[in-house]
Amino acid sequence: METAEFLRTLDREGRLLAVAAERAGTDAEVPTCADWTVRDLLRHTGVVHRWAAGFVGEGYGSPRPMGEPPELDGPELLEWFRAGHRRLVDILAAAPSDVECWHFLPAPSPLAFWTRRQAHETAVHRIDAEAAGGREFGDIAREFAADGVDELLRGFHARPRSKVRSEEPRVLRVRATDVDGAVWTVRLSAQPPVTVRDDGGAADCELTGPAAQLYLSLWNRVPFPGVTGDASVAALWRARSAIV
Repeated sequence: METAEFLRTLDREGRLLAVAAERAGTDAEVPTCADWTVRDLLRHTGVVHRWAAGFVGEGYGSPRPMGEPPELDGPELLEWFRAGHRRLVDILAAAPSDVECWHFLPAPSPLAFWTRRQAHETAVHRIDAEAAGGREFGDIAREFAADGVDELLRGFHARPRSKVRSEEPRVLRVRATDVDGAVWTVRLSAQPPVTVRDDGGAADCELTGPAAQLYLSLWNRVPFPGVTGDASVAALWRARSAIV
């Protein structure tokens, strides 16, 4: 996917998140995020949007802490969230393609990284807001979902902080059934997972299903769509893969 596509997705997903949050109400519990209410969800995502906008907009070259959310609630909190989301979209849209700033996963450019990361951040939390309102999840484009699986497996869980470890080497395969070539082999060991985008060799366990369902299940929002082989490998992922 191109950066412009991620930007359009970020724009749409943030607006959908706000609509879902307004329908649910800020006191509603978020069943996909333990101990969170919609209030917590809006505050968290709003802070992340402002944090990301700072790197691109100000060109920060090193890590910076996230700020604290304001003590707002109800309509004022929603207005604050919408303003931060709008500012992030506008900053990313106006940034030169060669903008230099800190980013934390490999990417073709800092702008490509931040636009992609915030699109996925916002899409997953849009799902959380819909879950809080007891509504069916809106669509997630299959190519975007496959990209999100790739970012999670080859980006987040390639980092030393990943807790998905196994003293006994294990192999997990992830296969999207609706996107050509969307298959990953994840090698688990006492070290961070190593993932390649292929289906070579035997796997102890395979997760299969539509890309959108795999995306949300690997982010621990919904059950795995299909599991074959040793289900304990899937359970290991579920137990240890939370991103903190």
